[in-house]
Amino acid sequence: MSSTFRSLASINYRLWFAGALVSNIGTWMQRTAQDWIVLTELTNHDAAAVGITMALQLGPQLLLVPFSGLIADRFDKRRLLLATNLVMGLLAAGLGALTLSGAAELWHVYLFALALGITSAIDAPARQAFVSELVSEKNLPNAVSLNSASFNGARLIGPAAAGILTASVGAGWVFSINALTFAATLAALLLMHRDELRPAPRAAKGPGQLLKGLSYVASRADLVVIFIIVFLVGTFGLNFPIFAATMASVEFHHGAGEFGLLSSVLAIGSLTGALLSARRERPRMRTVFVSAGAFGVTLAIASVMPTYWSFAVSLILVGFSAITLMTTANGVVQTRTEPAMRGRVMALYLAIFMGGTPLGAPIVGFVANEFGPRWAIGVGAAAGLLAALVGLIYLVRDRGLRLRYDRGFSLTWADRERATEKLAADESAVPRG
Repeated sequence: MSSTFRSLASINYRLWFAGALVSNIGTWMQRTAQDWIVLTELTNHDAAAVGITMALQLGPQLLLVPFSGLIADRFDKRRLLLATNLVMGLLAAGLGALTLSGAAELWHVYLFALALGITSAIDAPARQAFVSELVSEKNLPNAVSLNSASFNGARLIGPAAAGILTASVGAGWVFSINALTFAATLAALLLMHRDELRPAPRAAKGPGQLLKGLSYVASRADLVVIFIIVFLVGTFGLNFPIFAATMASVEFHHGAGEFGLLSSVLAIGSLTGALLSARRERPRMRTVFVSAGAFGVTLAIASVMPTYWSFAVSLILVGFSAITLMTTANGVVQTRTEPAMRGRVMALYLAIFMGGTPLGAPIVGFVANEFGPRWAIGVGAAAGLLAALVGLIYLVRDRGLRLRYDRGFSLTWADRERATEKLAADESAVPRG
């Protein structure tokens, strides 16, 4: 089997991958339809309302982080995922029924977004950590990258399908279809060979367990810098629903179909980046720093594109750099974290990545309303460049990186012995299977 798809040799991971792919298509369909009806049907092109919807759906990641990670570390992850996916399916069905009845109002969407956000906050760290129970430690970075490929492969199909269906039959049917796709994940979890799972050690009961994940991350400079970069990019840069919806409707005067197509075009670059990440044996921190800078540059380019199609093409590069950054960051965090701590550390990671949205999305939405969508994209570009600067500071301060001139400029390690010791310390933190 190709090195890119080596994790698929595991029957349990194949089941998980297939079920997640179907469910992810439905998730992207719902996200696209939900953002569109909030922007165009339930409000008069109010980008801030889209930002509030995103904040309600992603904010619980931040508020519940002390509990969601511990739940993932303490309980059987397979059973926990069965429960959360069932609830999310029921919520999608409820929103679909309400929309089809013609009774849906903005506050209804807010309420369902909040309920989905609470359920997802419990689901997400368990989902992330569960991957380590499906494959060997050696294949964990590959499995993380393939998960990202599944998510972004679904992004190629879901938004475009949602745009067509929303324009032709309405958003209610899109929500109802999403409800049905959760059956794929439930079936995958039920069909798994439980004797082939590699369950991680359970978190011990007792005081202090909620704060242990925070103290663990705080003691690790390599994890702290990744978390700062993910916060900056996730909070201000990854607001694609606002960027795409406002550019499509306000700047280029197009409809739901063209909005959905932008999300699918973005996914071309994202899927390519995820598959290239899957080929790498080990995720590297320097890849995170470089891709953060590339994300800032490509967003800046996208912000000045004069036509709909030139903007769409620029999103391929944006998607490529964004997913390279996030997939590599996820892989670094998972592979450098002790198995018994993964649930809590990944809960913190997801809280910082997704929980920053309640801060960033309304701000970006406000900028789009007051100054135009191009300036909102500029905010995301600045966040990417600032994140790259944070990575550069880490390399200079903690790894001794220096710029020297000797018949030409070159980057060197000013204190090679100290840099080697730092690298060895980071490598020793990587759990071995």
